[in-house]
Amino acid sequence: MKKKLIVTTVILLSLFLAACGENKEEVVANESNQELQEFDIMLDWYPNAVHSYLYTAVEKGYFEEEGLKVNIRFPANTTDPINMAATGDIDLGISYQPDVIAARAEGVPVKSVAAIVRNPLNHIIFLKDSGIKRPKDLEGKTVGWPGIPVNEPLVQTIVESDGGDMGKVKMTDIGFELNAAIATKRVDAVSGAFINHEVPVLAAEGIETNHFNPVDYGVPSYYELLFVTNDDTWETKQDEIRSFWRAATKGYEFMREKPDQALDILLKNQDEENFPLNEEVEKESLAELLPRMEAEGEMFGSQSEDLWEEVVQWLADTEYIKEVPDIEELFINIAE
Repeated sequence: MKKKLIVTTVILLSLFLAACGENKEEVVANESNQELQEFDIMLDWYPNAVHSYLYTAVEKGYFEEEGLKVNIRFPANTTDPINMAATGDIDLGISYQPDVIAARAEGVPVKSVAAIVRNPLNHIIFLKDSGIKRPKDLEGKTVGWPGIPVNEPLVQTIVESDGGDMGKVKMTDIGFELNAAIATKRVDAVSGAFINHEVPVLAAEGIETNHFNPVDYGVPSYYELLFVTNDDTWETKQDEIRSFWRAATKGYEFMREKPDQALDILLKNQDEENFPLNEEVEKESLAELLPRMEAEGEMFGSQSEDLWEEVVQWLADTEYIKEVPDIEELFINIAE
């Protein structure tokens, strides 16, 4: 009788454990099949090396782990990300620190939530044999720019810091034909060209260039790329934005540790029709970017109030902005 009782107890215990296992599997299945929250972001341009961490986060399922279905969109022009973030048509857009300040100064309710690249990629680029040796040499020259307004105070600061007269420099809007304009000598130099993209692309075509780093000539070391949203989106989707950044940070950490694998993921997601990528150029680009995406003692995405104040002051001094916005309204630190 005692033996029968023991056997019965063992059977019941087994059935109980099996049921628990089934319930556990059911919970996991429910979690994996949960309805994902749609979340729209817009890149600053077509996919390239700087976006590798985002495509890695998609590929590795990091966004899904946070309950998000991230839709990556491309802009038709450079102002789309900040404009569409301002209107709430997207949740986050990749834009530029000076543009956030200028928008806020005009009463547009946008703010930065995370810094992506921590110092300027935008350098003044010119042909090595152009005869340009110093910023003052831009007097009497034509400088092409892509219609992004911050290039005007940037060129002004660089030229005037070297004792030059900005009134003697001709600025002409060439859209995004930066490389073609300089290669064909339609302009003498370009502003708005990125050191991690246009320079290696030109080098791959056998075109040698030199450049002026704006930080060496009085321009603050502003955040080149950052994620922006509007005030209402931040208030209503704060949890989703934080979830997005946790997943994006995991993508960045993977990219930092395994850049070749992250780049392979990017190349699979390139827009071959509109913006085909050169693998060697993108490798060089990523090597240039990684040291600029995380500073010692500062987490990926974190932002400094002191730097925001410095950049605001620079834009006010160059009369790029007429009103000085409240620093507290310009950014949120979501990096954890």
